[in-house]
Amino acid sequence: MRLLLQVLAICAFAVGAPSRRRNLVLHERRAAEPVAWAKTRRLEAHKVLPLRIGLKQQNMHELEKLLMSIAHPDSLTYGQYWSPERIADHFAPSEASISSAKSWLSDTGFHPDRIRVSPSKGWIDVNATVAEIEHLLDAEYYVYTHPSGDEQISCESYSVPEYMREHVELIKPTVHFVHHLPDVPSPLRKRDKLGAPGSNNGPKTNGVNVTDPDSWSLASCDRFIIPDCLRALYSIHYYKPQKPNLNSYGIVEFTPQAYLASDLDMFFTHFSKSQVGQRPVLVSIDGGVVQTDKQSFGFNGESDLDLEYAMTLVNPTPVLLLQTGDLVERAWFDNWLDAVDGSYCTFEGGDDPQFDGIYPDTRPGGFNQPESCGIIAPPKVVSISYVQDEAVLTAAYAERQCKEYGKLGMMGTTVLYSSGDSGVAGFRGVCLDDSGNRAIQGGGVKFNPEFPATCPFVTAVGATQINPGSTVRDPESACERVIFSGGGFSNIFSMPDYQESAVRKYLKDYPPPYTSQQYNNSGMVRAYPDLSANGANYVPAIDGEFDLFYGTSASTPVVGAIITLINDARLSVGKGPVGFLNPAIYHLSSSLAFNDITTGSNPGCGTTGFDATKGWDPVTGVGTPNMEYLLPALLLLP
Repeated sequence: MRLLLQVLAICAFAVGAPSRRRNLVLHERRAAEPVAWAKTRRLEAHKVLPLRIGLKQQNMHELEKLLMSIAHPDSLTYGQYWSPERIADHFAPSEASISSAKSWLSDTGFHPDRIRVSPSKGWIDVNATVAEIEHLLDAEYYVYTHPSGDEQISCESYSVPEYMREHVELIKPTVHFVHHLPDVPSPLRKRDKLGAPGSNNGPKTNGVNVTDPDSWSLASCDRFIIPDCLRALYSIHYYKPQKPNLNSYGIVEFTPQAYLASDLDMFFTHFSKSQVGQRPVLVSIDGGVVQTDKQSFGFNGESDLDLEYAMTLVNPTPVLLLQTGDLVERAWFDNWLDAVDGSYCTFEGGDDPQFDGIYPDTRPGGFNQPESCGIIAPPKVVSISYVQDEAVLTAAYAERQCKEYGKLGMMGTTVLYSSGDSGVAGFRGVCLDDSGNRAIQGGGVKFNPEFPATCPFVTAVGATQINPGSTVRDPESACERVIFSGGGFSNIFSMPDYQESAVRKYLKDYPPPYTSQQYNNSGMVRAYPDLSANGANYVPAIDGEFDLFYGTSASTPVVGAIITLINDARLSVGKGPVGFLNPAIYHLSSSLAFNDITTGSNPGCGTTGFDATKGWDPVTGVGTPNMEYLLPALLLLP
């Protein structure tokens, strides 16, 4: 593991530790205690770590208001997107914050020559010994060891002077901790990167191999979801792209997850013959590579599924494959954000070495070049079929990343995340205990919401199904086959204005039979998902065969394809993309633009979960898109 005892191979200047400072106040505490990790020893005092002090940005209290002025259908400035430069300037930290941070370090014994300010002033960097950091932050660093042999370093909490609290957002490496590891054999095993097979992200299979794909048709959509089923379900069939070269649709995948060209051609041969030989446009982020050495459902399932259906539905619009992370370090959410917005890595800092891939990666086989910073413009739509438990993140870390999604919305990008496949439970069906920690050994009764779906600046996508014996003309229900649509209420983020009316109507008309011991029932927090699409009985070609697959991993790129087609219609008449979608979703939620889902539920944590009801619900959101009505409604907007 990279950070796990990753220390700089340099000698720190010896600095005499001044007497212990007073007036320090707690700034961050670890979000959840590690399970299956043993605290084995104190980290050696002489080791040197790359300390990074993230400064608070200015004007962040305006973010939601500014975003609504661009994204709400009733706004007079709808669609008037900001440039990256304008966004960076508006939210930059103040000179007072920079000066205060430098003075704090100097007063504590750090020579000014050791203190560096990042190019856009968002971070203060200093290489320091563990002894110096522990003194500065009133913290104790330990080495934690996993039964696999992996190690991590972390402290349980850290403090800053009272006067610095208004200037500091977070400091790292400190309390952030990777709680779970993928079930992959050594030497592939390292910290639980999202691209790693066996990490329980990605589509699920019932293990049933299916044959005779040429016999699958609209008459068999309750058993086999082929592209024509989705076209019929959501009225996609009548629209053909007019300006594909003006449009862009990005699919994020994390190495070593990768598609196989032979699988794409196998799928296209049966369902879109003209696309045989067509490939996504590779955007390599931090050494991202479409590897073919490792081949299995775990290594190829997500990428094959996403690309086969997305490329078929938006053809001939090119699909960008945002392949993120090398084969050694790998990557996480912040790394693809770096690539589409250079200000995130140079201004906001972005990567956290506890969670994200840190580049250059000097190890053998690593991407030994600077991180991919702003290498492409943000695609107009980005689909990401991965999640993590909100509970394992500190609020500061989750909020910092969430703000970046808001900024992408201000630039005109629609960001879609899957809502999870475990109903009201979290990663691997784990729930929370009374203290809000993940109950790995079972027994947890508190619902475990998923991030980034809980971020109010992304569009969270749930899953539905065609019921057995039903047709594409019949109402769908919430997905209850192999997976359960993820949904619920955040424990970090407050409720955004755009969904307040819909969510409070649900809580009033259909009050869930649970208490605050099971979920955040305050009525004041972000609720998800926002909408849904079919997530059952997909038949992608994976490793040379067709199998049945399920999940919000399937529904999310389908919604992305629909929004990409709507963007095409707007671009064709000289308008911009729809950008941040949620205000429009809830504005149109009671119209024919969405098919309301009123049956099914999302069980978990020893309960039946929430029920799908009339109107918005925390299982399927406002329902599934009906492009026949959604497209003209969004086309009418400025």
